[in-house]
Order: sequence, then C-alpha cells, then structure tokens
Amino acid sequence: MLEAPLVDAADPNRRLLWVRGRATTVAEFTAEVAAVAAALPQGTYLTNLCERRDHFLRAYCAAVVRGQTNLLPPSHAPLAIEECMAAHPGSYRCDDATVARALTEHKGREPLTVQALTVPEAHVVQIAFTSGSTGAPRAHVKRWRNLLGSTRFNAERVRASLAARYAEAPPAIVATVPAQHMYGTETSVLLPLLSPMAVHAGRPLFPADVVTALSEVPPPRVLVTTPVHLRALAVAGLGLPEVATIVSATAPLERELARSVERATGATVLEMFGSTETCVIATRLTALEDAWRLYPGVVLTPSGDGATVRAPWFDVPTTLQDVIELVPPDGFVVRGRHLDMIEVAGKRASLADLTRRILDIPGVRDAVVFQAQAPDAGAVRRVTALVVAPGLAPPAIAAQLSRSIDPAFIPRPLLVVPALPRNELGKLSLEALHALAASQLSSSA
Repeated sequence: MLEAPLVDAADPNRRLLWVRGRATTVAEFTAEVAAVAAALPQGTYLTNLCERRDHFLRAYCAAVVRGQTNLLPPSHAPLAIEECMAAHPGSYRCDDATVARALTEHKGREPLTVQALTVPEAHVVQIAFTSGSTGAPRAHVKRWRNLLGSTRFNAERVRASLAARYAEAPPAIVATVPAQHMYGTETSVLLPLLSPMAVHAGRPLFPADVVTALSEVPPPRVLVTTPVHLRALAVAGLGLPEVATIVSATAPLERELARSVERATGATVLEMFGSTETCVIATRLTALEDAWRLYPGVVLTPSGDGATVRAPWFDVPTTLQDVIELVPPDGFVVRGRHLDMIEVAGKRASLADLTRRILDIPGVRDAVVFQAQAPDAGAVRRVTALVVAPGLAPPAIAAQLSRSIDPAFIPRPLLVVPALPRNELGKLSLEALHALAASQLSSSA
C-alpha cells in the first residue's frame, strides 16, 4: 500500500503555525501531534469540534496517526452533531479542551519522529459534508490521495500569485473561514501541512479582527476569505497590513469587487472553483479573467444534466450542476446552474444574475433572489428578494432594477432586511430565507 507524508517535513524548522505572535515549527508541531495522539481513545471517527485552528490541526493529524478518520459535522449545532455521530458508529468528540488537556498531560512523553508521520494514500482521513442548502447534508469521503492531488495545485497557484513580488518567501495564511468546511480544510489545514506555508491559529470574522490577525503574521500574507467578508472589508474601509494574495471561494465573486479590493490593498485576488465533492479544480484572477483555468489532469465534460469532472486523484467521476462552456485549451466559463434557472411567463432567467444586478445598485450591501415555495401544487412560484440596503426603500430598488431586467422578473415581494441569515461560510439555506421572508411579511401585514 502506497504511503505519503502527513506533513511536509523537509525542513523541521519551517514555520507551520502562528499562535499569538509566536511561530510553531514542524518539529514542535509533530511532537504536539504525538502528544494528542497518545491521549486519544480507541475509535473509528474523531468528531473534530475544535474552534481554534491550531487545535484543529493537531487533532486532525492525531486522528490520522491513530488510523482514525476526522468526522466534520456540517455545523456545530448540537442536533447536527448528534445526527452526524449517530450515523457513524464508533465516533467520539474532540474539542479545544481535549487537545489542551492532552498537550498538558502527555507533552513529556517520547514524541513520534517526523519520519513516522506518513499515511496510506487510501486511508479515509476525513468525511466532509455539503452545506445542506437544498436538502439534508450529504457525507463525502476523502482519502489522503484525493486531498494530495488538489492540494498540490492549490499550493502552486498560490505560489504563482506571490512569485513576482516575493519569489520563494514562505507565506503566512490568515483565514476567515472555519477549518471544518472543505474550503477551509483545503486552504488553512492542508496547505500548511503539505507545503512551505504557515497559518494563523485564529478565525477572525469582523474587519477589525482581520486587521489584527494579519498584523500578527509576517509578510508575505495570504488572506483566505469569502465574497461576503470581502464586501464587509470594503465597506469598513480599514487599512490592512500589506497583503500579497487574497483567496476567495464559496460564492461567485463580482469582478468590480475584485478590482476595487485589488486597488485598495495592492493584493492579487485569486478565486478558487470547486465543491465539497471535487475539492478545488480551477482558479482565476477575477479582476482580469472571465474564464477559469483547470488544474492539470482535470477533465470537464459538459452535458445536459451539468458537467462531469474527472481527475487522476478522484475515486470516481463527479457531476456538477453548473452550466459549463469550455474555453480551449484548458479553461471554462460558468453560464449558470441548472437549479438556478427559472421560467416566468415563458421567459428564462438566472437567480444568480438577478442577485448580481441588485448588488450592482448603489447603496445595496447584500442581497439574494430566490423562488418562494408555491402555496399549491402547480401554482406559480414567486421570485422573492431580500436586500440589505440601509436608506433605500423597496420601490426605489425595484425602479433601479427595472432598468436592467425584464419586468416579469422584478421580485415580488422585494423586502429590505437588516441582514441576511448567512452561515459561517457566508452561505444561505432556503429554509432560513423562507423563514426570514415570512417573518418580514407577517410583521408588515
């Protein structure tokens, strides 16, 4: 059985973590992993509930060292955790307190050597979940070889974005996204484990927290974030410490936002395209490019039902729901999603495009357009919009929108709300949108 390193340990003294302004080296980290591994109980699945990113990494690696699998619930809501663990017999909980206690009680024991930290490529290192935005969360098995394939190219694209100004200087990552979700795992767990990069231990959410976290690591700095967080940073207008690259994913990034962020920070904005099923398969420089550039070896085949993705590190081909148009030699553009297309009065439109057009209206800070549930079978489903726009009234927004879209697609109702019910990745569930819309309509009745 083929094995591969769990940690890039070519230089035991390279920085892997930044915790409260202090660097943790690879040698120190592997000793800490050994301490945590020694304290873990017997089991099949370590339910990784660590909020601190440094503790998450230690627990993640300790589980793998013990031959176990990281179980990453779709959220930290108690019921979601219970359901996830019940579906995976042999699972147990591991949180920040568990890791801190292990480091205190077992740190004096003889550590594993760096060379011992290898993993069978076929080992299932984690089970990740879709967000459940359109239904119940679905589990996705990730073998070590699956993650090695995409991480190699993630690292290459990040390094390429740094090369012109920083040559081979090792970057420090600050991430606003949680390690438990696939995008966060790929960028803030696997990159520092498998390439010469370090990661900040925190997860800053508010603009001022992002500034503080960036100031705690040396340049070149890489900020891993989402369009929602980028928009909040732009509105806050805070001066950031020098940032080399800003990585964005989880939702389409508007070109104008990418350009304004690059003008304000001097950073290169690198957008990643992927899913929980596939991991990242392509990137683009959003301020300059419309087309995505596929990773070497990835083959994308459009079809009537979406697009089939194949890669040498996949176990099986995967189908995406995106409407894809190939751009030779190795690119593609996304024309929409099959689930995103709607039809009203014989005309078709994209919910994502309608949302984008509302976001383009001056004064709008956030928005989403979705189809409300039909009251009766066969009834027409209304197009509803929830908009965050302090100082703007719905009629004014609708009037602006009527200049760019067909009247059939003007949202009715169009509701101005204080905030959208986004989760920690900035995503929105249909259940939460329906609940917010119903609450707004009942309060205004």
